[in-house]
Amino acid sequence: MEISNILNRILQIEHGFQHILDGTDEILSTYSKEQCFEFAIELFKHEAYQARMLATTVLGKLAIEDDDALHFLKEQVSTDENWRVQEMLAKAFDEVCKSRGYEASLPIIEEWLNDNNPNVIRAVTEGLRIWTSRSFFKENPSVAIALIAKHKSHESEYLRKSVGNALRDISKKHTELIRQEVERWDLSNPRIMFTYKLAAKLLK
Repeated sequence: MEISNILNRILQIEHGFQHILDGTDEILSTYSKEQCFEFAIELFKHEAYQARMLATTVLGKLAIEDDDALHFLKEQVSTDENWRVQEMLAKAFDEVCKSRGYEASLPIIEEWLNDNNPNVIRAVTEGLRIWTSRSFFKENPSVAIALIAKHKSHESEYLRKSVGNALRDISKKHTELIRQEVERWDLSNPRIMFTYKLAAKLLK
C-alpha cells in the first residue's frame, strides 16, 4: 500500500477519526519504524489537516517507544493551528501513557503539564479524559484532580475549558473530592470562576 494511496483516500473525508486510525495501521504494518517516522515528518508538512492528523497519529504510535517521536509531538505538533490536529495530539499522548503505563508516565505527564504552550498542557488534560477511568488514576483520583486543577486559572480559555470539563467528569464518581477541591478556589478571579462553572456543574 503506497502512502499516496492512503493519503488520497483520507483527504476525501472531512470529519471523524476512524479513517485516520485505519490509515495509521496500514502504514505501520507496511513499513519499518524508521520509514514511518520519516513519512510522518513529511506528512506533517502537508497543507491538508487530514495529512497532519495522520502524521500525528503515526507519531503517537511510534512515541510509545521512540522519544524522538514524542519530542516532535510536543515541540512541533502542538504548534499546529488546526483544532482537529490538536485532538489527535491529545489522543496520541494518551496512547503513549496507556502503553507505557499511566503511573510510569507520571514524569512525562508532569513535564507536559509544566510546558509553556497551552496546547501541550491541553493534550494531557484532554487526552487522559476520563482520568479516573484510567489505571492508576482510578485508584488515585486525588492525584488526577491535583494535576488537572493546577491550570484552573490559565490565561488560555481553550485550556481552562478542558480543565473544567475534565474535573466535571471526575465529579460524577468522586463528588466530594471535587467539592473539596473547588471550595478552596478564589472565585473572585474571573478565570477561576470560568473553570469553576464547568467543574462544579454537577455538584448539588
